[in-house]
Amino acid sequence: MTKKHEYDKNDVPDNSSMASDLEEMDQLGRQMEKMRTNEQLRKHREPGTEQYEEEE
Repeated sequence: MTKKHEYDKNDVPDNSSMASDLEEMDQLGRQMEKMRTNEQLRKHREPGTEQYEEEE
């Protein structure tokens, strides 16, 4: 039986690689905390601002 894909252990992907160290992971975590959720994007809202839905 052979493996479907064999990669060299030193192979570096062209895109979407994982964080290389703890500092980069911490930085990515802070970026993700600032990202808006899908619901906020749909409603054009940002966290921390006081915005209310209009009552009909």
